[in-house]
Amino acid sequence: MVTVQFNPAAPGMLSDPHSPNRALREQKPVHFNEMIEAWVFTRYADVDAVLMDSRFSAERDNAKTRLAEMARAQRANQDFGPFTRVPTMLASDPPVHTRLRKLVSKAFTPRAVQQLRPRIQEIVDDLLDAAAEKGKFDLVTDLAYPTPVIVIAEMLGVPAEDRDNFKRWSDDIVATLGGPFVAPETVERARKSVNELVEYLHVIIADRRKEPRDDLISGLIAAEEDGSVLSEDEIHATTILLLVAGNETTTHLISNGTYALLQQPDQWDMLKNDPSLIGSAVEELLRYDGPVQATARVAMEAIDVGGTTVDAGQVAMVLLGCANRDPDKFRNPDVLDITRNPTDHLGLGDGIHFCLGAPLARAEAQIAIGSLVKRFPDLKYEGEPEWGGTFIIRGVHSLTLTA
Repeated sequence: MVTVQFNPAAPGMLSDPHSPNRALREQKPVHFNEMIEAWVFTRYADVDAVLMDSRFSAERDNAKTRLAEMARAQRANQDFGPFTRVPTMLASDPPVHTRLRKLVSKAFTPRAVQQLRPRIQEIVDDLLDAAAEKGKFDLVTDLAYPTPVIVIAEMLGVPAEDRDNFKRWSDDIVATLGGPFVAPETVERARKSVNELVEYLHVIIADRRKEPRDDLISGLIAAEEDGSVLSEDEIHATTILLLVAGNETTTHLISNGTYALLQQPDQWDMLKNDPSLIGSAVEELLRYDGPVQATARVAMEAIDVGGTTVDAGQVAMVLLGCANRDPDKFRNPDVLDITRNPTDHLGLGDGIHFCLGAPLARAEAQIAIGSLVKRFPDLKYEGEPEWGGTFIIRGVHSLTLTA
């Protein structure tokens, strides 16, 4: 048997990470990877153990590796605006993480999202009306991308007509999530986009300070918890995080999920014949081919994970997509089954960093995919999809559909 090695830069990893991940999980489920200087975990039990253990830090600067030192040196010479000066929810630990999350979480409760569902439905219906007029349309350009962008833009209180700029800024920033494999020119584009986005938001934030509205930016300005409020940099950083994370991942959830259903007509027909399955279908699509494939944590002390010791300062790279297809956790894991309803999948993470926007992402995917199936019951796709992203966040970037 040939020994496999996790290689995030390998050809085909964007279009199909599942085949190499399966071989990795079967032959080398835990190993130290010299290429990324990290322990790689592939099994569900190990991945979840890392995510749930507070001794693993989300602050990547705690890593004591050569690549981490290189990344710190690179950032020291570049101005990433507020991200240079303040931590974010995504890369912080308690008590900083706890404070930030409390101040922001009220906008994303299931109750708050439930009130948004009629507006999300209107947005999706308008997009599908336009798609129907074309007869042939692109899954991402005409539905999966604009849906979450318009929603988050309206929540933040910024004009939806600026979504072309949002896409450019968002794509540039997300492109840096490839770890040490990011080209310097990609980092430079992201730096410029961050600062352009800050400049854009600065005007809106200043306006909301003078005249608050019923939107998320006004809410971030007014948010208070135990006497604590968000600083100007924290408002900028949080707004950018919500804008980027909120649209990129949900876009991929909708596009990956739709493609998976179209590839397996029995599942498409099942959902077509029983629309009430859309809730369990979205959970299964998050498990089967969710947008977030991996994340990392740093050990703050020597920690045993399933018999492997991760020393203080070492990185644990956890492959969420691989864990979600672990046969020790899920029966027939490589089979898409929209009746499965796997509420314990890791497509949205776990632990204190469980996706803050999960209720919103679920609602958007349920409405977008459910409406697409209802509106175009005989939908077909042409050719092969164009995949994009990184080994951290990946998804279908283009796919032609015919109604």
